[in-house]
Amino acid sequence: MQKKTENNITVFSSGNELHLIAAGSILNFDSAAFLDDLQGRMAADVTSVKFTADNLEQWDSSFLTVLYGAVGMAQQKNISYDIKGLPQNVQDLINLAYAVDRKPTHGGGKKLPFIENLGKTTLDILQKTSDVMTFLGQTCGAIGRFFTFRSIMRYSDFCAALEDCGPKAITIVALISFLVGLILAFVGAVQLETFGAQIYVASLVTIGMCRIMGAIMVGIIMAGRTGSSYAATIGTMQVNEELDALQTMGMSKVDFLVLPRLLSLLISMPILTMLADFMGMVGGAFVGVFMMDLPYQEYWKYAFKAFTLKNFLVGVFHGFCFGFIIAICGCFSGLNCGRNADSVGVATTQSVVRAIVWMIVATGIITVICMELGI
Repeated sequence: MQKKTENNITVFSSGNELHLIAAGSILNFDSAAFLDDLQGRMAADVTSVKFTADNLEQWDSSFLTVLYGAVGMAQQKNISYDIKGLPQNVQDLINLAYAVDRKPTHGGGKKLPFIENLGKTTLDILQKTSDVMTFLGQTCGAIGRFFTFRSIMRYSDFCAALEDCGPKAITIVALISFLVGLILAFVGAVQLETFGAQIYVASLVTIGMCRIMGAIMVGIIMAGRTGSSYAATIGTMQVNEELDALQTMGMSKVDFLVLPRLLSLLISMPILTMLADFMGMVGGAFVGVFMMDLPYQEYWKYAFKAFTLKNFLVGVFHGFCFGFIIAICGCFSGLNCGRNADSVGVATTQSVVRAIVWMIVATGIITVICMELGI
C-alpha cells in the first residue's frame, strides 16, 4: 500500500484497487499536477478505482475537474470505477458530463455488409427526400401566409437579412465579377487574335456574363457567404435549444426564421446578378481597351450590340432561382442540425455543397428549357 495525500485528497492502492478519498475543504485545487501524478499511478495492475468523500465539507469546480479527469483516465484504460461514495450532486454532475456525446458526428462507424449498407442508404435517401419535401411544403405555406398578411415574420428580421445579403455583399460581388469578366476576355482573346477578330471579345464577354456567368458567380459567392451563414445561425439556435423554445411558444420556425431570409435573397439575388453583369463587362473592357488597344467606342458598340433583353432576362431568372436554392439549402441544413458544436460545422458545409450542386442542376434544366423554347 502506497499512500499519498495532497490538499485533502488521499490516493492509495489496496491490491488491484486504487482509492481516492476526499475530505475537508477542496478549493482552488491544482488539478493539472494531481492528474499527471494519477496518470502514473494507474498502472497496468490496477483493475478498479474507488472514489470516496464521506467527510467532504467544501468543494469548488477544481474538485470536479479532478474527478472528471480521473474518470476519463479510467475509461481510456478500461478500468472499472465506482463513484457511489461521492455526494449525490457530484455523482449527477459527473454522469451528466459523460452523458454528452462529444465525438464527431461523421466517420468511424461500423462498416455494414453490402446489402445492409445498400438498404440503409436507400432508407436514408427516402427519409431525407421526405424531409425536404415537407420543408418545401412548409415554406410554400409560409409564403402563402405572407401574401395573405397572416405571417408572424418580423419586419426587422427581414430588413436585417436584406441588409446582410444585399448592400454588404456588393463589394465582393463587384470584385469577383470584374475579375471573371477580365478572365473571360483574356481566354477569348487568345483564340480570337488568331483570326484577327479581337473586337468580338466585347460580344463574348457581354453574352457570357449576362446570360449565365454573372448569375453563377453571384450564386457561388452567396452560397459560401450567406447560405453558410444561414445554416450556422439557425444551427447554433438548434444547439442552444432556441428552436425548441419557439416550438414551445407555438411559433412557426419557418415563418419566423426561414421566410425573412428567403424573401431577402429572392429580392437581392436578381439585383446582384445585374451588378455582376455590368462589372463583368467592365472587366472585359479593361482587357480590351487597355491591353488589346481596341478603340473604346468600338468596344462598347459591340458590347451593347450583343446585349439583348433575352440574354439579360435569362440571367436575372437564373439569379432568382439561385436565391431560392441558396435560402432553402441554408435554412434546411440549419433546422436539421444536430445538438453539438461539431454538427454546426457539418450543417454549414452541407448547405454550401447542396446549394452549389443544385444550382448546377438548375442551370442545366433551365438551359435545356431555353433551348427547347428557342430563347
